[in-house]
Amino acid sequence: MRAASADPRAELVSLCERGLEWLSDVPRSVLAAPSLRPAAVLVLFGVLDSVPARADGPVARDLDVLLLRRAATLASHAGQIAFPGGRLEASDTGPVAAALREAAEETGLDPEGIEPLGTLPPMPVPVSRHLVTPVPAWWSRPTEVAAVDHDESVDVFRVPVADLLDPANRGNTEGTYEGRKYRSPAFLVDGRVVWGVTALVLSRMFDELGWAEPWDPDRIIERDDLGL
Repeated sequence: MRAASADPRAELVSLCERGLEWLSDVPRSVLAAPSLRPAAVLVLFGVLDSVPARADGPVARDLDVLLLRRAATLASHAGQIAFPGGRLEASDTGPVAAALREAAEETGLDPEGIEPLGTLPPMPVPVSRHLVTPVPAWWSRPTEVAAVDHDESVDVFRVPVADLLDPANRGNTEGTYEGRKYRSPAFLVDGRVVWGVTALVLSRMFDELGWAEPWDPDRIIERDDLGL
């Protein structure tokens, strides 16, 4: 086991600067489709006041990431655990502005207390036909969060990163897309299943940051919703 990260914020900045490649089983012809719509998500890390800062793994126990559960009535990714985010609008100056705007609308956080650290390369999401840019950020001045618009999200919560990294909470989900079976990373924390785009982004980031611990890819985690 590597020593705990001394400065996760600096490591996130470095990751944004060097970038990464997204791994996917989806055919390249689908990923290159010109009809993908631009979107952005806020991958917001911070420090939980209620959790001791001890380090018994790759990161301190108080490091967390903000997630929400999407409403079951949405047309795509219904019921999934996700990052705050959505499509870019004409008024947005880019992915960072879009991610901050969507996060404020969905969770009620104050964008003034958020420090964007950069962007990661856009990820094609053929199921919902989006090209999603993850925006890693740091919560410099945390504010209260809650599900603001229940047509969009029904729950907002902060998850300790150490819990996501725990090999006991990791596995894969299985699915079928256009007749082709695939496996994709998943996390099981506090009875919540994190899968799909959100799990793939977290998994790749953890690998590139050097935070990931060995886990069993043959363990299958059943999805807890029917949304795509």
